[in-house]
Amino acid sequence: MASVGKISTFRAFSSRNYRLFFTGQSISLIGTWMQKTAIPWVIYMQTNSTFMLGLTVFATQFPSFLFSIFGGVVSDRYNRYKVLLTTQVLSLIQALILTILVIANHYTVWEILTVSILLGVINAFDVPARQALVYNMVDDKDDLPNAIALNSSMVNLAKIVGPTLAGLVLEKFGAGFCFGLNAFSFLAVIVSLLLMRFNKPIPYDKSKKVISELQDGFAYIKATPGIGLIILFLGIMSFLVLPYNTLLPVYAKVIFAGSASTFGYLSGFIGLGAIIGTVLLASLKTGADLKKILFIATLFLGVGLILFSHTTNFALACFFAVVTGFGMMAQVTVSNTILQTLVSVEMRGRVISYFAMAFFGMLPLGSFLVGAISAKIGAPNALLGQGIIALIVAAIFSRYLLTGKFSRKEISSTEDEAILENA
Repeated sequence: MASVGKISTFRAFSSRNYRLFFTGQSISLIGTWMQKTAIPWVIYMQTNSTFMLGLTVFATQFPSFLFSIFGGVVSDRYNRYKVLLTTQVLSLIQALILTILVIANHYTVWEILTVSILLGVINAFDVPARQALVYNMVDDKDDLPNAIALNSSMVNLAKIVGPTLAGLVLEKFGAGFCFGLNAFSFLAVIVSLLLMRFNKPIPYDKSKKVISELQDGFAYIKATPGIGLIILFLGIMSFLVLPYNTLLPVYAKVIFAGSASTFGYLSGFIGLGAIIGTVLLASLKTGADLKKILFIATLFLGVGLILFSHTTNFALACFFAVVTGFGMMAQVTVSNTILQTLVSVEMRGRVISYFAMAFFGMLPLGSFLVGAISAKIGAPNALLGQGIIALIVAAIFSRYLLTGKFSRKEISSTEDEAILENA
């Protein structure tokens, strides 16, 4: 039985493996966000093109769209701990290649895009394994929603610290130093993984063929309306709304006549709003109405984008960036929590891979589209349109999101009792 009403913002830290993961991943993610901030800035400085900004995000994330369903199968067929360890080592190598290219000062935009594609392929296998492994790291499964929320707070703390540091490092030491720090930061998460010990073996099953497992995953989602609708909702938002940050370099350089530090501050304030949202989510009582929270988060995101879009006062823009970041990450975190709460254990990796397709896969397509549209109508009008679309999507899904907690008709799992108590 779940302990209804149980509140503790950090209760997942009672699990040793999760504490190790949180510590190592927190350090690594700061480096990751330094690199994520430095790459678009370098591209924009060389090209002055919003189209190339969109193409950069597309190159980094579209491989996740292509390969994430295979990443989900790999996560379910093989030991996801070993899969995650492998992807982290490969990510370190990717960061080293990028560092060497930039420090040697003989790189082109297309070389950076190629390395970004490599990272996207790695992430397609990393995300399903990493998200699914959290389930195995937490000793008390009632703490899983808390662990997911803490994961998001970890990401968003890195989104504050990483871009802010990147802005300063870019001005004083250059992009190569940013990429080098990211490579070094992967050592933290690799060491944390090596220190983990699991009391129970991590389940995996290689008895079926890959194609059969892909078909089983899709059939499971079709038979589980609660999961299918959330993935559809997130896919639409990721394609049409969430790529708003593609245009941040334009706001930093053109609208606010700033520098790399300005770009870092804008990204940091979005991260501040996001971490506020995830800390609040981590503090929720067990049994909170997640669908209603998802609806409210979408409203915050839409309103934040509308207010930010045509603001020329930097202080006001930073405040609206906080509102936007709050809505964005609360939306993504709640979607992830709902999916991980509803999904059965044997389908966890494959369902998370569809989540990754909806989130990481549709983002690059949306970024490509936003970059092209903003080149025609301007960044402020493009961002305004994204905010309006967020409110329209919230209205379309409102009937589903405001109908209360999940019912038996929305789930298809052997763990119905536990799901209905926690959802």
